[in-house]
Amino acid sequence: MRLISFFTLGFLICSALSAAEAKRPNILFCFADDMGRYASIYQQLDGKGTLNDIIQTPNIDRIAKEGVLFKNAHVCAPSCTPCRSSLLSGQYFWRTGRAAILQGAKWDMSIPAYPLLLKDSGYHIGKMYKVWSPGSPADAPYGQQAHAYEKAGRRVNDFSENVTKMVAEGKSIEAAKQELYDEVGANFDAFITDRKADQPFCFWYGPTNVHRKWVKGSGAALWKLNPEQLKGKLPAFLPDVPEVREDLASYFGEIMAFDACIGVLLKKLEAMGELDNTLVVVSGDHGAPGFPHGKCNLYDFGTHVTLAVRGAGTVGGRVVDDFVNLMDLAPTFLETGGLTPPSVMTGRSLVKVLRSDKSGQVDPERNYVITGRERHVESAREGFLPYPQRALRTPDYLYILNFKPSRMPMGDPGQLDADATTLTENTHTSFADMDSSPTKAWIIGERANQQWKKHFDWAFAQRPREELYVIGKDPFEVTNVANDPDYATVRDQMRERLMGELQRTKDPRVENDGAFFETAPMAGPLPDDVAKPKRAKGPGKKKQ
Repeated sequence: MRLISFFTLGFLICSALSAAEAKRPNILFCFADDMGRYASIYQQLDGKGTLNDIIQTPNIDRIAKEGVLFKNAHVCAPSCTPCRSSLLSGQYFWRTGRAAILQGAKWDMSIPAYPLLLKDSGYHIGKMYKVWSPGSPADAPYGQQAHAYEKAGRRVNDFSENVTKMVAEGKSIEAAKQELYDEVGANFDAFITDRKADQPFCFWYGPTNVHRKWVKGSGAALWKLNPEQLKGKLPAFLPDVPEVREDLASYFGEIMAFDACIGVLLKKLEAMGELDNTLVVVSGDHGAPGFPHGKCNLYDFGTHVTLAVRGAGTVGGRVVDDFVNLMDLAPTFLETGGLTPPSVMTGRSLVKVLRSDKSGQVDPERNYVITGRERHVESAREGFLPYPQRALRTPDYLYILNFKPSRMPMGDPGQLDADATTLTENTHTSFADMDSSPTKAWIIGERANQQWKKHFDWAFAQRPREELYVIGKDPFEVTNVANDPDYATVRDQMRERLMGELQRTKDPRVENDGAFFETAPMAGPLPDDVAKPKRAKGPGKKKQ
């Protein structure tokens, strides 16, 4: 009996060890619309005097301090649908067919998507709020709505609007906020309840509150952010005036709401005893909406985003300089889950970087990113043609190639003489590829003022075929040296390097004069097989 017990005990111990080794990590991906590179941890990294001076994000900071903070993470495309197409497929956005655009996007189910691959391998997958839209079918690469956990409520997607409304009805600010946090927690609880015992999970938290529109002045009213603390700290392409500073403060308030909801999810994981076995990743799908150089632009303000990663074997306490394209996340998630990424993926897994003990430049080959853009909402004149761009960003330079410089980068000027309220509320009034905002309305209203004309031009004017910026001398990327003889060699080398990668990855934009992107359904009127955007006649708009 003792001998049998000994062998039985040994078998049980070995079985337990094997089970522990085989337990696959969970994945929690927190991905905010339009978030940009904003978190208080970046203020500690970059120093004072930047836009991060007034924002407070304790939960993102915790993830970064206990994990890895990336200094140089960029989206593949600064437009939500193509950015997400790239992220979900692990490929450059131009390799995803009709998913490479925003209006008119349609998902090709033959393209591998990491959530469905994880599901097929035994993961319990779920999502809260936005994953892949606008596009048809909505959230297709995440199984459409089959894995949605949102019954407790979706009000966090209009955070400042709903909190402001509840406060007007008599609730305290903190009580109103908590009501929305509780909805987030309840949705996540429902997801966990549906999980089988010890089943690994992959969950996407994708709120849209950081997207326009939010309540004007809500940064100060709900988060005690003083816009005047931003005075003297705005990048050169933003007018340093009260209207713009207030707009930014309200934007940062929405990011703080996103951070607070991340805190709700972290507490849930801690209570379950699953935090350390969960790869927690926080990022956003491009830069700030309704501001020059932001969303829909290949400048850093449009493509540079937050990226913090914690848990599941990540060696923490590090800041990494490696350049990361968010398409790298799909193979990272798959490798974390024990899968081999499909060979079609052009992204490269970050697992080795996450499990390294080095800071600074970990992988010497990660010294650049390539970004691009095609059709957003309306794009350019001439029958809704795209505004095609590709860019190469290295530690020292940003090179942008504008394939059709005769077109308008933010779309048709439209009704420039519309009243300020209409310009603030209705994106389609003018320059539809920049979201409506108080900042946009102010710049358009001051376009004849010589003091601010350059800001109008930075935002809306035609651009040359080639742009080159020297990051060390021009961190805000406003001085184009593409035609400067001193930088001719650099320009030519950057162009050659960019075109080489576009050709290697079979970008349709550099084949047949871009015919794929210049003809229907990639250009022109929207096809019948996708939902048409709502054209608001007055205040209000649909989030894109």
